[in-house]
Formats: sequence, C-alpha cells, structure tokens
Amino acid sequence: MKVITVNTNGIRAAARKGFFDWLPGQQADVICIQETKAQIHQLEDAIFHPEGYHCYYFDAEKKGYSGTAIYSRKKPNKIIRGLGWDPADSEGRYLQVDFDGISVISLYMPSGSSSDERQQRKIAFMDRILPHFKSLRRKHREFIICADWNICHREIDLKNWKPNQKNSGFLPEERAWLDQLFDQLGYVDAFRVINQQPEQYTWWSNRGQAWAKNVGWRLDYHLITPGLVEAIESAEIYKEQRFSDHAPFIMSYNIDH
Repeated sequence: MKVITVNTNGIRAAARKGFFDWLPGQQADVICIQETKAQIHQLEDAIFHPEGYHCYYFDAEKKGYSGTAIYSRKKPNKIIRGLGWDPADSEGRYLQVDFDGISVISLYMPSGSSSDERQQRKIAFMDRILPHFKSLRRKHREFIICADWNICHREIDLKNWKPNQKNSGFLPEERAWLDQLFDQLGYVDAFRVINQQPEQYTWWSNRGQAWAKNVGWRLDYHLITPGLVEAIESAEIYKEQRFSDHAPFIMSYNIDH
C-alpha cells in the first residue's frame, strides 16, 4: 500500500507545475492532498480527477483557501468530511476514508506564522482536535494520518532550530503537543522508524535560497497506529521536481486494504 501526502499550496498551481503528469507514474494506492485552495466547481477539469482513482474533495468556504483531498484506487467503505466543528469544517481541514480495518486521513493543521492571532487560533485548534485523536485510538482499526502538521517535532527536523524556538512551528508548547500524540496516545512518526538522518525536510521558505541550500523544515508526517509499524517498507521525500513549497512525502506499507 503506497501512500503519498503533499501540500500542493494550490492544486491548480501544482497542476501547472506538472504534478498530475508526475502522479500516474507513482502508482500510489492513496494520495492525500492539503491546501487545495479551490472550490469543487473550480476542479471540474478531468486533470483533477485522475484516471483509476476515486477522488474526494473537501473545500473551505473561503475561496482560494485551505482545503483537503484524497484520491484512492480502491473505493472506500466510508468518507468522512470534517469533525463537526469549525474551523475544521468551514476551512476543509479534515478528510477521512475508511477501508476494511484501516483508515487514511488527510489533515491540514493551521499555521500560526503570520500573526499572534493566527497562532492563538492554531493552539485552539490543537486543543480541540486532541480528543479526536484519543477517540481514534479506541477504535478497532489502524490509522494513517497524513498531514501538514505545521510543526517540527525535534531539533533534527529543521535546519535552524536554535533561532526558531520562539517561532510558530517550533514552539515548546507545539512540540509538547506532538509529544502527547506519540508518548501518551501511542501514535508513531512512521518516517523516523526507518530514517533517522538529519536534513530530511519537506518544506522550504520561498525567501532567500532556502531550497537551494536545503534550509528546510519537516512539517509533513505520516502518523500511524502501532499496529502498522512492522508493515513499514520504505519512505521517500521526492525532490526531483518542485510542485509546491512542500515536497511530496511517499511511504509504502506491506498491507492489503
């Protein structure tokens, strides 16, 4: 089961940069997209409904903002859009597909980097969604949560960690929140199970020469339930082409779904 997660920073922009030309060759089973920045009526072109996939979109009420999508080769048993509260629902931040015994989630966590107010909204969102992650662990199924978390977990996960300890995305309270997911709820950072190397980033600022110098942040993770750890086969951050300020993050699992 090959699963790709990618923040496209505008799915129409990513299309112009060749994302949908690259995608078929990946032969992925599930593709999770964050930040589509489009309404469903703006995605009627066949390019946004790749052949061989069931395609599901959950757009934000605000045009050109947020939004998630999932493409799946196999038709899910159930599709869940949203969590029943705002801004998770009004901003199209949570989309889940259920198969036999396993669910895959595309999640776009808020960013707090633009202002103190945005950071407070991010913290409120984190507090609100935590009980949901707790409830998932009580279900008798496995989960793959594909997300742009907008948080780096450890010092190894961003290039300039020292000066960023006071910045959104690497604040102590944000990192502690991820610690809760891992240490208390038992979720696993799938990438770090098989890759403990430094300088493994999925996002680069458009300022300066961040991409050229690999001054990046690892913001995009697969969080998995413990029952999937033994199934991890491979992990790759795809950097040969740029479709967005984020790189596609690809993982393969030895499971049937």
